[in-house]
Amino acid sequence: MLTLSNITNHNKKISLIGLGYVGLPLAVAFAKKAQVIGFDLSSKKIELYKKGIDPTNEIGNEAVAQSTVYFTDKPVDLRQAHFHIVAVPTPILKNKIPDLSLLESACRLLGENLMTGSIVVFESTVYPGVTEEVCVPILESVSGLKCGQDFKVGYSPERINPGDHEHRLENIVKVVSGMDAETLDIVAKVYELVVEAGVCRASSIQVAEAAKVIENSQRDINIAFMNELSIIFNRMGIDTLEVLNAAGTKWNFLNFRPGLVGGHCIGVDPYYLTYRAEQFGYHSQVILAGRHINDSMGKHVAENVLKLLVKTGISFHNAKVAVLGLTFKENCPDTRNSKVFTVIEEMKEYGVSPLVFDPIADRVEVVDEYGLDLCEFSELVELDAVIIAVAHEQFKTYDYDKMLKPQAVLADIKGIVSPLTGRTYWRL
Repeated sequence: MLTLSNITNHNKKISLIGLGYVGLPLAVAFAKKAQVIGFDLSSKKIELYKKGIDPTNEIGNEAVAQSTVYFTDKPVDLRQAHFHIVAVPTPILKNKIPDLSLLESACRLLGENLMTGSIVVFESTVYPGVTEEVCVPILESVSGLKCGQDFKVGYSPERINPGDHEHRLENIVKVVSGMDAETLDIVAKVYELVVEAGVCRASSIQVAEAAKVIENSQRDINIAFMNELSIIFNRMGIDTLEVLNAAGTKWNFLNFRPGLVGGHCIGVDPYYLTYRAEQFGYHSQVILAGRHINDSMGKHVAENVLKLLVKTGISFHNAKVAVLGLTFKENCPDTRNSKVFTVIEEMKEYGVSPLVFDPIADRVEVVDEYGLDLCEFSELVELDAVIIAVAHEQFKTYDYDKMLKPQAVLADIKGIVSPLTGRTYWRL
């Protein structure tokens, strides 16, 4: 059986399968303690890493350049490792059900290169039961090996918060689990090599899987409540942030804010939990209600901006509108499942095609994935309306007086700038 000493004395290697926002930081961190193979199917991504470039901005170019990770896009290289960590995306389909296709593909690929005596740990977000009911059968079928006899499995949910430079891999407690006590002990000790905050040993793989999906479901529900308050107070003519700041003087008031809830975690994980609940005959009420509210906020933002244009005396059919920020959250280049797109699409339904500017988003990726061309900063002049959709730090320093016409609308979704004299100001 694989032991910790096998890894720390460099006799056995660790592999990271999927080198995105989760896999890359893990690979670089483990490489300081062991030999690491970093695998990704994207040859483009592997070439960037080999050149010392971090497109995720999570750990920086210097950390990647100095790392000893062996970056590869060749599946056969996985045969050199015996402790595998799978960190591939698990999105949802258009009908809001889990899309496990990438995870299943990763299992097939790993199964073709799985060696006897290995441990496979999954980090991808899943509903309770996926590791043992979906992943293990694929690994066994493809590899010809028997789980529990020839290889073991565990689950340790990722807790990476893209763009957050305070809560990092090393200082966030890591939940770990294993199919048996022996596997759990090894998995825990391996992660303790890089997680200074320590680990939480879950009693089972399903407990660990469930812990992950409720973390983000809880945040989703709380933000949905804030968004509903924003809708209510908007109709009453009351400033929502002022209300929240006043309420926040009570010691146990939860500090959540309204906003567009996208990304590959908060906007996705609740659907994994409700999908599994349906399989057990329970239809979620609170979780799905929260999702409905948060999914509708793009439409709410677009319609309010257009109404304000009309009230200001501007025909929105001829209005020059700009949307600032396209990523799913501030100071992060990731555009996956960004709800800013729903704002843009809703405005197009009314015949308005806004300029879109984001200094952080990958321009090529935006074109390839969404068919959208980002504008240049120099184009942001003589605007009838600006929608600050994402709270990038750069956006706090811009001179919006120079961007906007004398009579214009400034829609500051997250409330990051002050109202301007003579302009209509609105925020959630």
